Amino acid sequence: MKLSSKIFLLLALGIIWGMTIPLTKIAVSTGHQPIGLIAWQLIFSIGALGAISVLRRVWPTFNRENIIYFLMIGALGTLLPNSFSYVAAAQLPAGVMAIIMASVPMFSLAVALALRVEMFSAMRFAGVLLGAAAVVMLVGPETSLPDPQKAVFVLVALIAPVCYACEGNYIALRAPRGVDPLIAMLGASLLTVLIAAPVALASGNWIDLSTPWGQPEWALLASSLLHVVAYTSYISLVGKTGPVFSSQIAYVVTVAGVFLSALVLEESYSTWVWAALAVMLSGLALVQPRRAVKRAEAVK
Repeated sequence: MKLSSKIFLLLALGIIWGMTIPLTKIAVSTGHQPIGLIAWQLIFSIGALGAISVLRRVWPTFNRENIIYFLMIGALGTLLPNSFSYVAAAQLPAGVMAIIMASVPMFSLAVALALRVEMFSAMRFAGVLLGAAAVVMLVGPETSLPDPQKAVFVLVALIAPVCYACEGNYIALRAPRGVDPLIAMLGASLLTVLIAAPVALASGNWIDLSTPWGQPEWALLASSLLHVVAYTSYISLVGKTGPVFSSQIAYVVTVAGVFLSALVLEESYSTWVWAALAVMLSGLALVQPRRAVKRAEAVK
């Protein structure tokens, strides 16, 4: 594959993934509760991933090892992070959410160091510190957010990157043989929806999609499908270009998320937010692995 084609694919996928950030903001705009949104997100994803599995003629197997693995992926990759993300997205500008999501590699490195699966590197640790500095720039100055009283939701939003970081390290350590990322995603979605849907119904937070759809419902569908498209295409990109080149998609997703949010939602950001974006991207540059990475953990 030519370099120009690689760059085009990287940019296209990054923009697609970045578009899911303002769409999430729209999905929560009318008060839909997280568990109801998660249930339908899983249902939409199962439909798309199921169609891909039909074409591939490959399906997840549900032995004891795989069930535990799928449940952990569902909890750390969907239930927990999305619950907190939806709560935070209802309160924060989507551009700020995009910057926060760029902290996944920083937390991944911190978790890996704690588990002693990564060797300490002064340069990469400096990247973690820059990521922390970016967060401080978002919550510290009173002029950083449109409503300073909502700064606490930045901390709520940070729970999602922590979950994704734990998920990435869990996959690196516990992934069963013969279970590729798409099969794992489908298996996790199938099991997780069996938890999310009953909870949504029992709690009264189920979303009735039999009524005429508005922008939030279409945004939820679009976000779910775009995430599947971006993720499946990203796996293909890794195979064609290698993990080091592909990992650079984190920059595109973050920048695209900020600018698309400004464009689609007409958001405006303070100088502190723009400075936080620059500091977070600098930290991301230091944290990015220089050699092969085990997993596409930069974005989610």
